[in-house]
Amino acid sequence: MAGWDEFLTERDKKHLAIWGKKDRDELGSKPVVLVIDVHYNSLGHERKPLFESIKDWPMSCGLDGWDAVDRTVELLASARANGVPVIYVRGLVGFPSDSSRVRERGKAQNRTIDHLPPEIRAMANEIVAEIAPKPGELVIGKATSSAFGGTPLLYYLRMVGADTVIICGESTSGCVRAAVLDAAANRYRVGIVGECCYDRTQASHWMNLFDMHQKYGEVIDLAEAKRYFSSLSANATSGPKAVLAP
Repeated sequence: MAGWDEFLTERDKKHLAIWGKKDRDELGSKPVVLVIDVHYNSLGHERKPLFESIKDWPMSCGLDGWDAVDRTVELLASARANGVPVIYVRGLVGFPSDSSRVRERGKAQNRTIDHLPPEIRAMANEIVAEIAPKPGELVIGKATSSAFGGTPLLYYLRMVGADTVIICGESTSGCVRAAVLDAAANRYRVGIVGECCYDRTQASHWMNLFDMHQKYGEVIDLAEAKRYFSSLSANATSGPKAVLAP
């Protein structure tokens, strides 16, 4: 995924050329998909370009976010078709959120959603309809950036015997990154579906994908993720671990 190339300096590129290409990380045979904070607060209740969307929803990521949602629809369909559990994580209702802290800084302090009708404001923490959980799928509330912090996620992963966490959602530089670091720290194999992640700042999105790819997991695109999920069914009887196609 070369989207981060335009944000690398000439020194960075020279250093990477000397360092050499990163070896591909092997993903395991028992993955789960972790969908992080794909709610209306991060997108708005209507599909609008970023600078239009933030007039109503200050934390919106605009059309970049909606594009990621549309790709996530495909990701989840492939996961479910191949028996891969899907887990959703979002902020606990009523608990002070990251966005409430952001509003304490600079101009953002006066930008809220209080002007919206009550029924629209109530949607803020709802998972968007396009990727709504299916009956029986786990939805976890969290009180901090990481999906692992103070939640039953780690217990659930151990209960189902997971060895790999495939991560998507919002924001790439915040809650997605926090989950990636904690998943890696707990010795899970980590895949980040870059096309299904989004952020408010393009540079933050791409440079965090680059950094996570170099240090904590494998950044893959939607097509690779779907091939990986399909390979699980194909390998179920023979037993080898699923490996990303070269």
